[in-house]
Amino acid sequence: MKRVIDFLLALICLIIFSPLFAICYVAIKLEDGGPAFFKQERIGLGGKPFFIYKFRSMTTDGDRDEYQLFKHERNENLTRTGRFLRDHHLDELPQLWNVLKGDMAFIGPRPERKYYINLIIEKDPRYELLYKIRPGVTSYATLHNGYTDSIEKMLIRLEMDLYYLEHQSLYLDTRILIQTFLYIVFGKKF
Repeated sequence: MKRVIDFLLALICLIIFSPLFAICYVAIKLEDGGPAFFKQERIGLGGKPFFIYKFRSMTTDGDRDEYQLFKHERNENLTRTGRFLRDHHLDELPQLWNVLKGDMAFIGPRPERKYYINLIIEKDPRYELLYKIRPGVTSYATLHNGYTDSIEKMLIRLEMDLYYLEHQSLYLDTRILIQTFLYIVFGKKF
């Protein structure tokens, strides 16, 4: 049932937000002419890799360390448009495509790169339990732990994701989705 709801909701949102997609696309292209979309391999359901899609928010130079953890607010590699997109969570809009395809759900643990999963598993092997469910566009942990820019915060996020795994329900998913929507509308940083 959750997959059917995710599919239908993603399809509706892709249609409704298509003008916003176009605006974001044009704004990114106008700023530096680089690609508007960014894709990165993440690990999802069953421990299988997939590509997550986002609007590109960083410069196109390849000099930065792929595995460096950046502070969300202080990242010098963010473009002006990219900073706006991130501040308003618009960079995440292309993940609606991931939800439609079945790589992700609306609600579930945020997907991570294999490099960081390996670091987390060294400290807490329970991370592999998260492979039981589809990763999400938003999560209980995202709302309560914010942007994870350190291994310590990733371990805190893991505890919250495990809580979600044990307590997941349509009611909890609805609460998380509504809370995420309200945070975005009222500009709360998370």
